[in-house]
Amino acid sequence: MFKGSFTALITPFENGSIDETAFQEFVQWQIDEGTHGVVPVGTTGESPTLSHAEHKRVVELCVEVAKGRAHIVAGSGSNSTAEAIELTQHAKDAGADAALIVTPYYNKPTQEGLYGHYRSIADTVDIPIVIYNIPGRCIVDMSVETMARLARDCPNIIGVKDATADLARPLATRLGVGEDFCQLSGEDATVAAFLAQGGHGCISVTSNLAPKLCSQLHEAWQQGALETFAQIRDRLMPLHEALFCESSPGPVKYGASLLGLSQPHTRQPLAPIQESSKARVKAAMESAGLL
Repeated sequence: MFKGSFTALITPFENGSIDETAFQEFVQWQIDEGTHGVVPVGTTGESPTLSHAEHKRVVELCVEVAKGRAHIVAGSGSNSTAEAIELTQHAKDAGADAALIVTPYYNKPTQEGLYGHYRSIADTVDIPIVIYNIPGRCIVDMSVETMARLARDCPNIIGVKDATADLARPLATRLGVGEDFCQLSGEDATVAAFLAQGGHGCISVTSNLAPKLCSQLHEAWQQGALETFAQIRDRLMPLHEALFCESSPGPVKYGASLLGLSQPHTRQPLAPIQESSKARVKAAMESAGLL
């Protein structure tokens, strides 16, 4: 089972192209700082604006650095089932440990459509699959019942990234799907409550900037060191909030630039963040002891 702190990796750009050297150095830094797992080409990695060739290259670059040293859960979702199968097959072939597959966005499938989508991928590609349930971006919300059905019928569907922000959901999932079904939060600000409700870890935006603190947070929880856990939780909260003051990953890429890890550039339609947002991100990083 996956547990602990997983970083939803940014994708550095330089002159409009992927900065491969900066990306691999960033993955190496994450591992050195104690991150338990890395997630290339998720939404934080700007997957909607990457070509298929770029998407696959980022996964390959990540595997080159992280294989055998940190878990690799590669984003491979799409609102086209055939496209998701292609990207998931590539993730397996490249050497990823699992695939993170988002619920189909825009075309709003029913629960039966969601079941069929994931069943087709799971039957075609023999790789552990983590369902990414994020109604705020995709409109559709996979029910606990549909998730339980998929987990029962598809042994390689092993968990969920839950970005519903519904703190009753992890407990309902634990009871409805089973305690061995891996639950990773997709919401940094509520991760403490998510863990208390039966969750196992977090796929984090904040850990792009604070990988050591985020991994220490989860290790403290696992060890029952609740005072340390609470101290780190409180220290990180202003940073969680600041990194979503504008559309992600704009703020976190700006933060990474302050650490000298990446340029702040995003691809359109994302715009450079406002000066007031830059000041807020910098202040939160200073408060957390990162600057």
